[in-house]
Amino acid sequence: MNTTVKEYLDGLKDAYLKHDGKEEWEYFERNRQGAKKEYIDELTQIFRDIPKSLISLLQHVDGTYAREYAGETILFYIFGSDVYEYPYYLLSSEEIIQSKNAADDYSEYIERVYEGVEIDDKITNKVDANTKWLHFSDCMNSGGTSQLFIDFSPSSTGKKGQIVRFLHDPDELKVIADSFDDYLKMLMKNEYNFINEHSVE
Repeated sequence: MNTTVKEYLDGLKDAYLKHDGKEEWEYFERNRQGAKKEYIDELTQIFRDIPKSLISLLQHVDGTYAREYAGETILFYIFGSDVYEYPYYLLSSEEIIQSKNAADDYSEYIERVYEGVEIDDKITNKVDANTKWLHFSDCMNSGGTSQLFIDFSPSSTGKKGQIVRFLHDPDELKVIADSFDDYLKMLMKNEYNFINEHSVE
């Protein structure tokens, strides 16, 4: 397992236990399964720059939103963002593949069609065949309020592999970390504040 991912998961376990989430953590660990090799291979073909840490995480657990493993269903918060105390799920490898054209869904935002929508200048202002966003996470309400992406085609002021967070109402696209590893480190630094008495039931 990738070193950063191992450190992240160790800390996530501690956060769950700290907030009386022992039962939730043990259920997760007992039932989770890693992504199949065929899906990992397809992901690396579609997203040639996919971070090794994300691959490592998917090999540990292939999604946490209503994900069925051997007849057991996992609904498990694994991520947060810069939106304070707001938890997110990990999409499965198959869901990531299915949303490979995620940038197209946000083309009007990216191309600054709407006035009053805040778009980080680290994000490109055009969508074409080379625009690559990897949609890896949805917020607690199935992504209706917020989604997370790895951006492989930033603007000249951005960094390839940066993490973009979409927030709805008011709509906003913001870069919250320079890389997926930096994103995990940010959540660790924030002491997994998305795990609390409200997210552990």
